Amino acid sequence: MRQSWWKILAVALLIYTLTAGLLMDVPRLPILNETIRALHFHVTMWFGMILMLMVSVYYSIRFLRSNRLEDDDLALEFTNAAILFGVLGIVTGMLWAKFTWGDYWSGDPKQNAAAIGLLMYFAYLILRGSLADSQQRGRIGAVYNIFAFAAFIPLIFVLPRLTDSLHPGNGGNPGFNAYDLDSKLRMVFYPAILAWTLLGVWLATVRVRIRRVERVIHDRFLNS
Repeated sequence: MRQSWWKILAVALLIYTLTAGLLMDVPRLPILNETIRALHFHVTMWFGMILMLMVSVYYSIRFLRSNRLEDDDLALEFTNAAILFGVLGIVTGMLWAKFTWGDYWSGDPKQNAAAIGLLMYFAYLILRGSLADSQQRGRIGAVYNIFAFAAFIPLIFVLPRLTDSLHPGNGGNPGFNAYDLDSKLRMVFYPAILAWTLLGVWLATVRVRIRRVERVIHDRFLNS
């Protein structure tokens, strides 16, 4: 039980996020109306994605220093979890955009930057899949992962702010701090970030255990 407390917390926070995010009263704002509920899913998933990418970069750096495949496993699976939440974030963002901007994809700089960023990480997976040697795959993948993250952050947080954008907080538009006057959104927003992050950690650690079991089975088969 003491080792599973964070999983219980993750489940509780996810239930709270889904229930409160869909049912709790939200500010009645022009144009946004009920669609502001997407904040608890679209934005918080991307926050979780960023945190998981930071962990992935940490383990990539550790692998370059140690050459331990266990570190490479963690770097890969945290990236996979981040990509999953990145895709979910884009999908929920497209649904939100349809009801507020009138179209699923309007070519907004933030949308385009997010898509380019995800394509960079899809290329990371393709690159890893093209290399047979585990050490070479780990080293090249680690270097790519570090530089991809260094490019990803300014791509989605800096460049969209330098041009016209429909996205809140970009192109001179007010961020959601200006809308959440009674702090009701924060009551769900911050727990939701923790909920999605814990879920991503859970998914990543399960995938790491599966990879390690597969490696043991593979090594025993080769030695038999």
